[in-house]
Amino acid sequence: MSVEGWRTALVLGGIRSGKSEFAESLVGKAPVVRYVATGTSNDDDPEWTARIEAHRERRPGSWVTEEVGPDPAQLVELIAAAEPEETLLVDDLGGWVTGRLPEGGRPDALADAVRGCRARLVVVSSEVGLSLVPTTKVGRAFADALGAANRAVAEVSDAVALVVAGQPSWLKLDAANARPIPLPEVITPVAAAVPVNGSTPAPSEAPLPTEAPAPADALTAPTMTLPMIATGLVIQPGMDLPMPDEYAGPQATDRLATLDFAGAGLGALADVVSFAAGTQGVAVPVPWASVRVLLLHGDHTGGAAAGTTAGESTRRAEAARAGEGALARLAAEAGASLQVVRAPLAAPIEYGPALTADEVESALRYGWRLAEEAVDSGVEMIVLAACGSGTEAAAAAVLAAGAGAEPSTVLARVVTPGGRIDDASWMARCAAVRDAMHRTRESPRGAKDILAELGGGDIAIAAGVLLGATARRTPVLLDGPVGVAAAIASRDLAGQARHWCLLPDHGGNPAVKLAADVLGLKPLLDLRLDLGEGATSLAALPLLRAAVSLGVSLPAHPAAPEPEVAAS
Repeated sequence: MSVEGWRTALVLGGIRSGKSEFAESLVGKAPVVRYVATGTSNDDDPEWTARIEAHRERRPGSWVTEEVGPDPAQLVELIAAAEPEETLLVDDLGGWVTGRLPEGGRPDALADAVRGCRARLVVVSSEVGLSLVPTTKVGRAFADALGAANRAVAEVSDAVALVVAGQPSWLKLDAANARPIPLPEVITPVAAAVPVNGSTPAPSEAPLPTEAPAPADALTAPTMTLPMIATGLVIQPGMDLPMPDEYAGPQATDRLATLDFAGAGLGALADVVSFAAGTQGVAVPVPWASVRVLLLHGDHTGGAAAGTTAGESTRRAEAARAGEGALARLAAEAGASLQVVRAPLAAPIEYGPALTADEVESALRYGWRLAEEAVDSGVEMIVLAACGSGTEAAAAAVLAAGAGAEPSTVLARVVTPGGRIDDASWMARCAAVRDAMHRTRESPRGAKDILAELGGGDIAIAAGVLLGATARRTPVLLDGPVGVAAAIASRDLAGQARHWCLLPDHGGNPAVKLAADVLGLKPLLDLRLDLGEGATSLAALPLLRAAVSLGVSLPAHPAAPEPEVAAS
């Protein structure tokens, strides 16, 4: 059984069954875990104290332990108050039941807290239904109360596992209705932006797991440590994702011809209105109000990064987090939220693969999850941005492999911060791509193979974002080599993805111009802006919004005929 998509899980098992170890493995890759202990040490019971100490020693140093003590209401309050970016592990319900035995009744408050929990939550409990009925009154009361608590929590949890002799079995997975997994960070709107004092709230950084999702001690279980896709889909070639509405776009274009413009109309920007109509599924679209910028910060090593200044990409990412630089300023002006996403370091492509196959899978899923989380929070458009050393060479390699391009023709010239053309560095990058292409000449040319051999984490995450946005019918703005290389890769996984992409300007970048031709993405503008990947889209966004807004607000010309509208 697939176990992707759950947020809350109950892990059951008998004494010494391995249930706690399994529960810990489910959250083992989270950067910080709040370990909620319901049992406390007892100086009069050395054996019990030793058990608690053994649990403590097994936990990573980054985990925070909280003891809720004998007050049963404290656990309910803690779960209800947990934030979306947190990960909680409660071990176990037996201690909580012991504290509430005098009050009796059903554990409705706990079930309500679990149902409404916004954090990632794993609860451990003992399964009491497999043993004899206790011979004492207090024993029977405990068994009854714990059984009721288990049933109540299982009812509202997305997933339930039973561990027997260290072997987990999944009893329940509500994959179809599971809520999306929260990202391990809070998105800060830089909108509120524009500061009088010259500073903005700092956007946060989302760390990417750089290993396969499942930890070593859970590989035999049918689960993933960080389930990425709430829909339970598997990212593979030939996915059948949605297309924009084929009738709404032409209807919007016909309607534009009837509006009361003083001149000839919107010109090339009429395509923006048609695109908005198709992606929104209506003939009269509205401007995108909620926009999120995903800044992918990923470096490439080896010859691909020739001519780059050490630490430059980190400086750019930190500036964006601090609300500084062109990207953050333009995001603030546009009222967009800005999220910095750290991609894994890509190995030198001239010597071996940029990433492992597992890292590519993780990156694709992570990108998909970023898109899903954005849409679930109300985002109507995603802007793909990138900063990193060696991205141009990696994108050229992906285009060479995926679109049959000659690397030297799509690799932009290297320009130093002082504006000098650095031909030596450009030749070093060309040599790195040439060697990588030679090294992989007998390799498979599937999208995932290309991403692993040549692409790197930033391009793989970007491809996942495009696929996730397509699945959720959300448009994406592209304007640089990472975005278009990701579009080439996503095309081979789901051909529908390119139809949800908009290219405001090619910026004069040869890789972007070639990919636009291959993908059929016509640049709307020819301003040759080169502000950094993502910043060009944000600079053009007010103009795109204005075009859609005019299409909504202007009345029809008094002499214009009524546009024909297809029957629904």
